[in-house]
This record gives sequence, structure tokens and C-alpha cells, in this order.
Amino acid sequence: MKVGFFGAAGKVTGSMHLVESAGKRILLDCGLVQGGVADEASNADPFPFDVQTLDAVVISHAHIDHTGRLPLLGARGYCGPIYAQEATCDLIPVMLLDSASLQESEAARHNRKRAAKAPEVAPLYTREDVRRLLPQLRPIPYHRRTTLFPGIEVNLRDAGHILGSAIVELFAEGRTLVFSGDLGPKGTPILRDPETPPAANLVLMESTYGNRNHKDRADTVRELGGILDQAWQGKGNVVIPAFAVGRTQELLYWFARFWEEWNLSHWRIFVDSPMAAKVIRIYDRHHELFDDDAQSVWSGTPNPFRLPNLRTTESVDESMAINQIRNGAIIIAGNGMATGGRVVHHLRHNLERRESQIVFVGYQAEGTLGRRLVNGAQWVRLFGRDYRVNAQCHTIGGLSAHADQSGLLEWYGGIAKHPPVVLVHGEDVAREGLAGELNERYGVTAELACTSETRTV
Repeated sequence: MKVGFFGAAGKVTGSMHLVESAGKRILLDCGLVQGGVADEASNADPFPFDVQTLDAVVISHAHIDHTGRLPLLGARGYCGPIYAQEATCDLIPVMLLDSASLQESEAARHNRKRAAKAPEVAPLYTREDVRRLLPQLRPIPYHRRTTLFPGIEVNLRDAGHILGSAIVELFAEGRTLVFSGDLGPKGTPILRDPETPPAANLVLMESTYGNRNHKDRADTVRELGGILDQAWQGKGNVVIPAFAVGRTQELLYWFARFWEEWNLSHWRIFVDSPMAAKVIRIYDRHHELFDDDAQSVWSGTPNPFRLPNLRTTESVDESMAINQIRNGAIIIAGNGMATGGRVVHHLRHNLERRESQIVFVGYQAEGTLGRRLVNGAQWVRLFGRDYRVNAQCHTIGGLSAHADQSGLLEWYGGIAKHPPVVLVHGEDVAREGLAGELNERYGVTAELACTSETRTV
């Protein structure tokens, strides 16, 4: 068994790894690269392998940095099966259709503004490309060892990252490859804790927060409540960039849990996302994947997805109307790194207002607007104009859907005999920090994956 690394090697986006074994070629993830202009332009590059020689694709979870180039893979000739956990197969159409819509809108906007003789720009892929791909999805439940081909089997375990997220175990030629996907921290609301595979010959392990630990979740939740109180006293709005799958649902969970304590009945709460209502329905269909605490909250009052003052906005006009509100609005909008989507418009209307609070609740990749704001940028350019950042920007790291260094070490430590490990899905400083801790604690020399490098299992 051989593994080639073609994405998320030294980065946290663009996850893509190619496994070759028993005469078959299996792609693990096919994610979109996110970040700066040059990074995102690389999505249109040719795949670094012959697409038509692929035999199967296995997806760890539905986030766009793990699925976002699937339509491009199909458009360039891949027509084989795409395996994923059942809830992930429900989420993928929603995620990819939204991504395609953004691609089409961006291309149309560019073409309207292009110089007279400049060539037209085509979207990376279209909604029709997505629709053609969807029949290739093959749902697999957790804990059902499934034969992909003679001599090659796959098993999915709960990764605790988002609904349907999976740790992938691939069995071939007497060897076992474990791909962590994205691992969630223990105690994440709604989701069950990540499981640990019993054994492996090689582990591909994410390292997003490999060099640091999160703030205690209880302290984080208190901090969030304090920010809401500060915004209310200051007569401002709260803007929260958040991806529509995972973080948005957790925020609504905490709003329901602390409905009285945080005086949330005074606020107008908006989830401004065309796909939010669809995602909420998918969560409602998969209660069997919730942990015990979430089951209790969902059966209580108020229900997180049915808060009395919650409004899910879908149309552009509804979204634009939110920006007429000068105070008392909590606006959760995509995308989570503020690289595009409706949240950028809400930032434009709130960044210059000292009474506004901007709350980042997830990882901000290098080169993104979110990263610049988290790093203390005083000015940012939006829609061709410079805006002074007068609003208060907060980073709520304890709500991360990724395990921190301690969580990653504990997860790896549960695998028998501490097998060789290759670190992916992390910037180099995070991977180096985790590699050092793995060596000190377990005596294993962790490798840092390099793009286009191959490793034998």
C-alpha cells in the first residue's frame, strides 16, 4: 500500500491523498483550497494524477475543504463511486450546490466588470456539474466494514467533528491505513466524542491545532455570554462568521442552553445562509448521531433550531434588510473564514462601528480576511474600498470543532503499539509542535507530509 499527498500538506485546506493498493487507486478526500487569491486560483490546476485511473473516492466529511473539488473531478472524467458516511452523503449536495452557486456568481461578477477585450472567466464548476456527480454517492454507516474491491475494505468511525464526520480505516494487502479526517474535541455539544481505531500500520493525522491547546469550553461559553452582554450594553450588533455546517448548529445549541441567562429573548437572531434551513433539516433527520446531552436539549424548550426570535434568511433581499438594523442583532453568516459569502457584506456594514462586536469561532486560514482581522488589521479592503476596523474583534478558540494538541495526543495514544504517523492538515508550525510532542511522549518520529511525496504503508 502506498500513499501520495496532494493537498493539505503544510496547509489546512485542500485535503487530498491518493492510496494505491491491490491494483486499485483510491482517493481520500477531494477538498477545495481556501485562502489567498493565489491559493484559490490553484483549484483550477490539473489534478496531479490521471483522474480516469481512479477506482474509488472516500470522503471523511462534508466540509468544502474536504469535498469542494469533487464536481471538478467529475467534470474531468471521474465516474466511479464516492463513499461517505450516511449523514455526509446528505450534506454533500447542499454544500456543493452552494459552492457551485458562489463559483457561478463570482464568475458572473468578474465578467460584468472585465475590460472590453479581456476574456470571460468560467466558474470552477457549475450546479449542473454537481447534479451530475450526485448519483455517484454511496452512503456507508459507521462501524460497517465494507468491501470496496476484492481485498480492499473500508470502515468508518465517528470523528466527532461535524455531523457524519468519519475516521477512515482502509484495509488492503494485510495492512491498515488510518486517516483521521478532522478530529473533534471531547465534550463537543451535539456530537459524540471521537473514536480511536484499535490498530494501524500507518496513521495520517490532522494537526490543525497541533501546537496549542484550547481554552476550557466552559470558560469559552462564559466569554461568549459576556460578549453578547457587552454588545447589548453598547447598543451594537454581533456578527459571527460561521460555516453553515457544524459551528452554526453549536452556536444555536448554546443559545438554547443559556436562553434565560443571556437574555436572548431581547435579541433578533439571524442565520443568514441560503443553505442553513436545508442543513437544519438534515440535522433533524439524524438525531441518532447526537450525544445524550444534545438529545435532552433538543427535546426541551426552546429547541435550538426553533428559537422564537430566530430567523433563517434565504433570499438576497432578506439578507440586505438585516443591514438596516443598527443594534440588537446577532448575525450568524457564512463563510466561516470571511473569504466570501454574505458575512462579508455584514462586515462591511459593521466593521467601522465601535459598538459592533465581531466574533470568530473557528480556525482562520492564512491569507483569509478572517485571519487578517484576528491578527489585528486596522484597515481591510472590501468591494474595492478600504474600511477602518473600529469594531471589537474576538477569537473564541474554545468553540473549535478541531481537537487541540492534548486531544490529538490522547487520540493517537489510544492506538495500539503507537504506529508510524504522518501529519497532514496543518500549517508547519502546528505540525512541528505536534511532532515534537509525539516524539517526547510516545517515542514516535512523526513525518510532515510534503506535497506530491509518496509514503509506503
